[in-house]
Amino acid sequence: MFEGSMQDFSLTLDRILDHAARWHPDVTVATATEGGAVTHTDYRTLHARARKVSKVLEGLGVTVGQRVATLAWNSQAHVEAWYGTMGMGAVCHTLNPRLTAEQLVSMIKQSGAAILVASADLQPLAFDIARHAPAVRHVLVIDGPVAAGVAGNAIVSALASRIEQADEDVVWGHFDEEAASGLCFTSGSTGAPKGVTYTHRACFLHTMRLLQADVLALTSSDTVMPVVPMFHANAWGLPFAIPAAGAKMVMPGRHLDGASLARLIRAEAVSIAVGVPTVWLGLCDHLAATGETVPSLKRIVVGGAQMPPALMDRIETQLGAIVQTSWGMTELSPVGTVGVLSNPNRKAAISGRPALGVDLMLADANGAELPEQRDIEGHLHVRGAAVIDRYFGQDQSATDADGWFNTGDLAKIDRDGNLMITGRAKDLIKSGGEWINPAEIEALVCALPQVSLAAVIGRSDAKWSERPLLLVELTEGMDISDAELLGHLKGRVASWWIPDAVVRLAEMPLASTGKIDKLQLRRDHGGY
Repeated sequence: MFEGSMQDFSLTLDRILDHAARWHPDVTVATATEGGAVTHTDYRTLHARARKVSKVLEGLGVTVGQRVATLAWNSQAHVEAWYGTMGMGAVCHTLNPRLTAEQLVSMIKQSGAAILVASADLQPLAFDIARHAPAVRHVLVIDGPVAAGVAGNAIVSALASRIEQADEDVVWGHFDEEAASGLCFTSGSTGAPKGVTYTHRACFLHTMRLLQADVLALTSSDTVMPVVPMFHANAWGLPFAIPAAGAKMVMPGRHLDGASLARLIRAEAVSIAVGVPTVWLGLCDHLAATGETVPSLKRIVVGGAQMPPALMDRIETQLGAIVQTSWGMTELSPVGTVGVLSNPNRKAAISGRPALGVDLMLADANGAELPEQRDIEGHLHVRGAAVIDRYFGQDQSATDADGWFNTGDLAKIDRDGNLMITGRAKDLIKSGGEWINPAEIEALVCALPQVSLAAVIGRSDAKWSERPLLLVELTEGMDISDAELLGHLKGRVASWWIPDAVVRLAEMPLASTGKIDKLQLRRDHGGY
């Protein structure tokens, strides 16, 4: 009896850019720069430059498994640094420039990175990191001129200059597909940041999942703009999925205000844009104020935070673009579910269905699987090919004996398999011994057109231990009384759930990834 066999074809991420360069060589990669200008290249050139980045890193002593840190915005040069690092088998450690130098120093010390790739405008922060992280030996500057300055033990130079002197004589993909490809720390919006290590195999399979028809359904005829930062959970996998599909990639750079995004969308005929809800609020406000339009934009994919129903309605009415909701986590590489475009019951609260390769389970507070998995609230657990097994630097597994990872979310799954996140277990407010779910209150308040953003936190209370406090940022040019805000909740939630007071904020504090920063709100208002 003869057994069949298949070729040994490792699922490593270098193959994605190899594919784009070979089969979509002339497809454009555009990057917005300072001053509103846009630079253009193609996958053939990006591929060649990424290989030269590998040669530069090799010359600086980087070997397989070593970490290379990046502190940069979404740009062609950052994508080159990504593939140049991962293609040679090193690990790309993305740093979030919206965090403090102290936080970033702690992360880079944990990763042990000796090379730091930094955007030109972030050099002061990069130098501060290097001064307090002695292991950093080189700061390679991209997207602008090198500034004069001392950076601890690090030599500062322009990566572009080094690329010009390098050749492409470097080996890509000579490592196991289970090798680490990236390192990203969680946002820390609900607790201390923890490192998540991605593997080539997991990210490759995650890419294939994104391309499915009921997920992102990217094609070579699309022009895709990832507004979600590359330092936020692999930019949701888009720097892999876009070239894999052969689609045009439009990188927005540093400026994500409404005017900058509108200009870039029109100039590059962007058809699909991806980012957190607050970004699209800014775009809508700008278009409303100027009367401008973005006719090429057909779809906006949102995630990273709960989508306010009023904002979803506004986008679809004002922009004429379909909103596709999603849910995920850094620990999931990161996409878990995506709203199905053909679903006739699309709603802001629905985060979509899981695609092949990821599975969901609702459990009780002790982690035991609920006997009924539909139309009942439970603690959401996940497992799959791109789901975390353990956090960086930790020996203990992050999953249970059956491989389930506890997301910390409360959720429901409807009869059609659609996921609805109903809250965070850590956000629950215990008042008089009973639980209040802030997410339910927030969803109702955000449905009001006068409300731009809303958050509910627990404030300390002598009698009840905690009582809910409502904080709102109103839509520009609109107003509503406290009585109307709270009155909207009557009959929709239990009377004792209704917040005792309302705090109006000129600007809602946002965490580094665009989510509402509840840690900051609790520090500022928890003892209100």
